[in-house]
This record gives sequence, C-alpha cells and structure tokens, in this order.
Amino acid sequence: MRTAALFSLILATSPLAAAAQTPTVVELYTAQGCASCGEANAFVSELAERPGVLALTFPVDYWDYLGWEDTFAKPEFAERQKAYVAHLDLREPYTPQVIVDGRAQAAGLQTEKIDKLVEAAAEAPRDPPDMAFIGKARADVGYGRAPRGGADVWLVRYDPRRLEVTVKKGENRGQTLIHRNVVRELVRLGSWRGRPTAYRLPPAGEENLSTAIIVQAPNGGRILAVAEKGS
Repeated sequence: MRTAALFSLILATSPLAAAAQTPTVVELYTAQGCASCGEANAFVSELAERPGVLALTFPVDYWDYLGWEDTFAKPEFAERQKAYVAHLDLREPYTPQVIVDGRAQAAGLQTEKIDKLVEAAAEAPRDPPDMAFIGKARADVGYGRAPRGGADVWLVRYDPRRLEVTVKKGENRGQTLIHRNVVRELVRLGSWRGRPTAYRLPPAGEENLSTAIIVQAPNGGRILAVAEKGS
C-alpha cells in the first residue's frame, strides 16, 4: 500500500505526468528507395507540426535491393510494420504506409483519408493511465484498464529535426527527400497489466533525441497512452 501510494504521489507531483490529452500517434513507414515515398514524407513532416499529433517516421529496409540502402532503416522497424499487417488483416507490408494510433491505416499518399483518421482518433474516447518520466533513467505508468493479457510498453527515441537526404542511386536518384521525427531507437521495456509499474530506460545511443513512451496493446494493437519528453 505504501509503495502504491508513493507511486501515485510521484505521478501527481511530476511536471511530466500525462494528465493532458494523449497525443494521436501517426506512424509513417517509408524508404528512401521507394519512388512514391517523397510526398508522404513531406506530408508527415507537416503533420508533425500539428498540436496533439506525435508523428514518427519508421524507415524500412526491404526496398534496399532497388539500388539505394536507406540511411536510417532498421530491421526492427519492418518487424513492427509486419505486426500491423497481421493485426489489420492486410496482405503484405508496403510503403508509404501510415498507421494512426494502431487502429487504422492508409496509403501515405491518401492525405485526405489520413486527415480523417487523425480527426477520428482525436475524438475517440480515451482513459489513459497517468505516466511520468522520473529523471533520465526511468518512466512510470500508473493505474488503468489494460487489455486482456496486458499491454506492451515501448521506448521510442527519435530525431526531432527536419532532415534531408540526397539519394544518389536507385529509383529516387538525384532527389532530396525530407525526413522528420526519424525513429533512431525502438525498445520494448516490458509489460503493463493495469497496475503502477516503473520501467528503467537504457542510456540513449545518440545525443539530442526526443523520447516517447508508448503503451500499446500487443502485436500491433491500439495505442492506449503516450508520454513525451524533449531532448
């Protein structure tokens, strides 16, 4: 009882407690070797400026064989996308693809559809647990309603800058592609089962990255809560 009470007190007094509205998470799966990804990258870069939206760019590596290896891609990003493919009953992964709050998806060039999905997600009822960062090495998730079997807690570290990459080979040769909020680290911290739980954060592998903690139903399910911390 004393431990739970202390945990609740920390959440209540922390300036980073997630009492504010949980942002809508927009995930872009893209690749520098994908001929149609440039426009989607630019659109998601604009989305990143909207209040109440956390836009994340996940570069994938399965188009590298087209002649240009994506400079930001990591295999774990493609694995995350595959989980969505299975959960949303899609045929196969593709780029550019946008996932909104783990609930719905659209092709990255379907900007009107994406706008509607973001609006619907913002209006959907939510009851997220309180969340807080405690220093640089810990994140806490409080009481709440967890899915059957619990939820996954993910650490996402991303570069908040607007990055440009000039592609020298392949289908996009000669083009300069815009990137925003490129994910650099994706780590599963553990499970959350509705009770207050503390998670240790590994040291960042790069400087000046922003951090998000995402509580999500397993295997590419819906996103339940998000806490953000700047670089």
